[in-house]
Amino acid sequence: MDRQKSSKINNILKKWPKGSIAVYNWLRAQGVYHQLADTYVKGSWLERVGRGAFKRSGDVVDWRGGLYALQTLLKMSVHAGSKTALELQGRAHYVSVNMKQHSIVLFGGKNEKLPAWFSKHDWKVKIRYVMSGIFGDNKFIGLTDHSAGDYQIKVSSPERAALELCYDVPFKKPFDEVDYIIAGLTTLRPQLIQSLLEKCRSVKTKRVFMYLAEKHKHLWVNKLDLGNVDFGRGKRALCKNGHYDKKYKIVVPKEETNL
Repeated sequence: MDRQKSSKINNILKKWPKGSIAVYNWLRAQGVYHQLADTYVKGSWLERVGRGAFKRSGDVVDWRGGLYALQTLLKMSVHAGSKTALELQGRAHYVSVNMKQHSIVLFGGKNEKLPAWFSKHDWKVKIRYVMSGIFGDNKFIGLTDHSAGDYQIKVSSPERAALELCYDVPFKKPFDEVDYIIAGLTTLRPQLIQSLLEKCRSVKTKRVFMYLAEKHKHLWVNKLDLGNVDFGRGKRALCKNGHYDKKYKIVVPKEETNL
């Protein structure tokens, strides 16, 4: 490899956080076109992780490095959410031993599909991706930065993660698990909760969240103005033959109500 090409890749590596993925569009913006990218692969500077995605040769990259590329290079709203976000932020003590994380949960906007290089790559952990559109055009509301070594990724704040948990009930998350986790969220910020509730488009999510928050008598509930929250009309049922809560017009499992 000539000196010019060697100098170029060295400059690129200085901008490229270790442990992360680089996509071809970003490399092209640095002056690396297909033929040169192939040269760097053959020269053992880069390794392909899928079509249009690369890692440093010999670098160990986990799902966070892929998520970094989605967020920073592709400008997607995909983020670590739900229970994954709580665990990343040290809230794992809210999850009992038999409820430990067995997969990584990512949330993204409605119809926001993952690129093939990410969805087909073996990240050595199960990835579950939810395209919810739960907050409509407010895709980035309630996200926060999380350090992943040499770079940062966006994850749901505990407030948004709690609502994402309720969104998953009862299809991917059992009610008792969500109940247990919400019970431990005693320090949520009411101002952010207020904003999230007002912008949330899922009636069921809002009803489940408030039902559980009030069930556990969290003090931050008293600071919410529910008059500005649209809880929709009609009943919502999480199960058959459950307990009907008149306030939020929702049917929940009887065994979880202690009634």
